[in-house]
Amino acid sequence: MAWACNAARKYAECLLVSHESLLCFVPVGGCKANWRPNNSPKLIDLMDDTVPGIGTYEDFNTIDWVREKSKDRDRHREITNKSKHSTVALLFSISDAFSGWLLMLLIGLMSGALAGGIDIAAHWMTDLKEGVCLNGFWFNHEHCCWASNETTFQERDKCPQWKSWAELMDGVSEGRVNVLNHFMYVSWALLFAFLAVILVRAFAPYACGSGIPEIKTILSGFIIRGYLGKWTLIIKTITLVLAVSSGLSLGKEGPLVHVACCCANILCHFFTKYRRNEAKRREVLSAASAVGVSVAFGAPIGGVLFSLEEVSYYFPLKTLWRSFFAALVAAFTLRYINPFGNSRLVLFYVEFHTPWHLLELIPFVLLGIFGGLWGNTRLGHYPVIEVLVVTLLTALLAFPNEYTRMSSSELISELFNDCGLLDSSKLCDYTGNSGSTSGSVNATAANGLGARLAGPKLYTAMWQLALALAFKMFITVATFGMKVPSGLFIPSMAVGAIAGRLLGVGMEQLAVHNHERDIFRGWCSPGADCITPGLYAMVGAAACLGGVTRMTVSLVVIMFELTGGLEYIVPLMAAAMTSKWVADALSRESIYEAHIRLNGYPFLEAKEEFRHKTLATDVMRPRRSDPPLSVLTQSGMTVEEVERLISDTTYSGFPVVISQLSQRLVGFVLRRDLFISLENARRHQDGVVSVSAVLFTECESPASPGAPPAVKLRSILDLSPFTVTVHTSMEIVVDIFRKLGLRQCLVIQNGRLLGIITKKDILKHMAQMANRDPESILFN
Repeated sequence: MAWACNAARKYAECLLVSHESLLCFVPVGGCKANWRPNNSPKLIDLMDDTVPGIGTYEDFNTIDWVREKSKDRDRHREITNKSKHSTVALLFSISDAFSGWLLMLLIGLMSGALAGGIDIAAHWMTDLKEGVCLNGFWFNHEHCCWASNETTFQERDKCPQWKSWAELMDGVSEGRVNVLNHFMYVSWALLFAFLAVILVRAFAPYACGSGIPEIKTILSGFIIRGYLGKWTLIIKTITLVLAVSSGLSLGKEGPLVHVACCCANILCHFFTKYRRNEAKRREVLSAASAVGVSVAFGAPIGGVLFSLEEVSYYFPLKTLWRSFFAALVAAFTLRYINPFGNSRLVLFYVEFHTPWHLLELIPFVLLGIFGGLWGNTRLGHYPVIEVLVVTLLTALLAFPNEYTRMSSSELISELFNDCGLLDSSKLCDYTGNSGSTSGSVNATAANGLGARLAGPKLYTAMWQLALALAFKMFITVATFGMKVPSGLFIPSMAVGAIAGRLLGVGMEQLAVHNHERDIFRGWCSPGADCITPGLYAMVGAAACLGGVTRMTVSLVVIMFELTGGLEYIVPLMAAAMTSKWVADALSRESIYEAHIRLNGYPFLEAKEEFRHKTLATDVMRPRRSDPPLSVLTQSGMTVEEVERLISDTTYSGFPVVISQLSQRLVGFVLRRDLFISLENARRHQDGVVSVSAVLFTECESPASPGAPPAVKLRSILDLSPFTVTVHTSMEIVVDIFRKLGLRQCLVIQNGRLLGIITKKDILKHMAQMANRDPESILFN
């Protein structure tokens, strides 16, 4: 028997004993790693890829970011080394490098196609509640009337080919037409909502909600199996169309982020690099989040910034480039499908031509304050209201008012609209100085500023919008949190757009009636439109959305891409920052962070500051009243003892020490890896029984004659776990967990193991310091 221990192996056996010295243990009689008696069974390598399950994680657990990144570096290093010696390996290296871009291309194509289909289906089913097209039932109201030669600009939504449900039924008296149409509207809404909630509850419970809070949690490293699966994608796509078409106060833009992430997760399984590495997969999901916003708002740049600002936990520069490419592909795909028939990516694309004045910043800031207050409406604090009851209430109250009857996207488009010469909307009804009333702004163009007097239809529209504002604010609170796919982007934008349009018209009429005052004289020149009410609606929409989500930079860019006007960035910035300041002054949590906290997800928010002066010893377990810490020894334990420890505890991993007496730390082993390794050894290694020794060392003492073979688990041992001392400030510990994405950290003193701090321990401690229930930090 020869000495075979090299310097690296000796160094691996060296354990830190104190700050002053290193103690190296070299087994007496030599290293037995590569020596075995004749006819003894061969010890298997448990880090071999043929062992299924090693390096994977259980459901509702946090990934080890450091280990995953280390695995990816080792894989990349191995591919690079092999490529230098073989042409085939070189080609494989090139394909491996290109696979990320190919995956982004597929995600963009798939997400764009699904978003286009959702838009087309939702638009058609929304109009189906009011009537049907005689030329083809698959045409929505707008497409049906496009082909008609009898459609006029003043009544472009009326054509003989489109029939309401009452008109299709013979013998209905004129007085009962509205009643029958109302009944059919409510019936279709109830049917769509019923189908949506039944499909979600029966096939994919994870398909409810917007999905953004859960995606933020998943991107931070938490695992929720099935949340991004194929069934969730199928049911979410179908029920999203049904929920939006039912008329509930919800949007499809937030759930589109969930849909895009489902597409990315499914496509990742076709690429080994992303299938086997959870950290690499989360880089792809970050790019998919950008794709979701890109197809939701037609804003690829805003989508990338949204992913960076709002949802991503780890966002390297490479992910930024790939996110941009994927968002670009998705936008091109949606543009090719052209779901709205207007060559635009969204329904409410507008262009404003009137410049804004510096004094208008005052009402813009007021809209920001309103948005901040709206953002602190406690959505989600209310109990879940039954879907059918809310749908019935929504349909009954929404039908009489045309601004609540139309879909939220159509409402926003109507409110953003800048009145033109051919507009027949009641919002564009102005009266000239002569007292004549016109359904358009022709008199305005002839008479100038003084002709922008509100007509009777505009006053009626203002009352209807005021009622719609109150209705939307109430019904959105009741709708959010129901067990159907529901986004908060569009309802929040609708609330802000209504408030902004009301304020804009008010400012416009104030300027018209007081244009001789000094404040308006240099601002509003005769013959020109000095105030654009549609701009106020856009600023209000941005303010309310920013107050709810706390978005700033990405929000301004998204709204800029919607309007295509650089000159309106300053009003948007003023409103977005004001809404964030007001909302943060009342509560530091956005709606997504509040949702995460209410559901008990283990999410360590990077924006939340830790200002307390506690130490690691105050948080670590075990506490004084707790049983001793469950540990494994590097030698001296049997397979039966280790299996009993696994069955008697629920911990995610175990520290490995030299002995129970010394408690000198050797490393850390994950529970899942340990369980799979022992099960695999019993199945495939000859002679392993319950009394077989379990070793976490490379070297072993010669076994006694007749002893069963040992199970060597050195390969699954993390030899460099993160450690802190008992005197480390918790402020530093929290920063370490945030920046490295740790799942646990061991607490030592002079090399001796004293305790462990997990991510949930930190979250419970932070909740306790904030006077919240620490037991709420559990996945619900």
